[in-house]
Amino acid sequence: MEKKIGFIGCGNMAQAMIESIIKSQIILPENIIGTTRTEESGRAIEQKYNIKIEKSNIELARQSDYIILAVKPKIYDIVLKEIKNDIKEGAIVIAIGAGISSDYLKNNLKVGTKYLKAMPNTPAMVGEGITAISTNAGLTKEDIESILEIFNSFGRTEIIDESLMDGFTGLCGSSPAYIFMLIEAMADGGVLEGIPRSQAYTMAAQAVLGSAKMVLESGIHPAQLKDNVCSPGGTTIEAVSSLEDSGFRKSIIKAIKVCADKSREMTRKPHKN
Repeated sequence: MEKKIGFIGCGNMAQAMIESIIKSQIILPENIIGTTRTEESGRAIEQKYNIKIEKSNIELARQSDYIILAVKPKIYDIVLKEIKNDIKEGAIVIAIGAGISSDYLKNNLKVGTKYLKAMPNTPAMVGEGITAISTNAGLTKEDIESILEIFNSFGRTEIIDESLMDGFTGLCGSSPAYIFMLIEAMADGGVLEGIPRSQAYTMAAQAVLGSAKMVLESGIHPAQLKDNVCSPGGTTIEAVSSLEDSGFRKSIIKAIKVCADKSREMTRKPHKN
């Protein structure tokens, strides 16, 4: 892919995406452009990834075939107002901010500008992210295929209806935090049993990684995989029974629901600048 991709904002998520894109070689470093809040951070990123850092968002917009808005949602208004008259013809604006809807993008871009709502999660930093994208009538099949190629470079991508994006936020966007809590709690349990903490974290993380890989690669339902570990009268079913007593499943379901509700509450109402 010889097209240019621009990142307005080069924080942790943007850098994770940049690093994976470079590793996959789908876009060469010289075709990646970024803007940063400070010259100091721009120089550091330019040196680290060998990409081009522009001093203005307008210059980035004039050059980029894909513009990824990797800034805080609260400044989308400012950024879109700044660049909307200078976006390269045929370019696609991709919003990855929470609470930013397609309607919001449509109403804050020039008529005819292509746009896309996407949401990656933080495991993109290790090439194991999951991204949801919602397409619209303004995108061609070629557009969608090229976008999928970009996002698949740092994990997996699912196309969903935008009405499901809040649910995705609860299920995947925020769930790394739940898993980190689970790993921490598992490690604490190991420490309680006398396992050194550094080893306990490694053991817990690997157990979670291996279990997730079994679900993805075996094609076996998670309930069956759970049953396969639970011998009658054994240690695992005793632990599973304790988790059920503690409302383990219910607490996870509730967390996803309240997260999705909060995402719906935050969604930016469409308006014109």
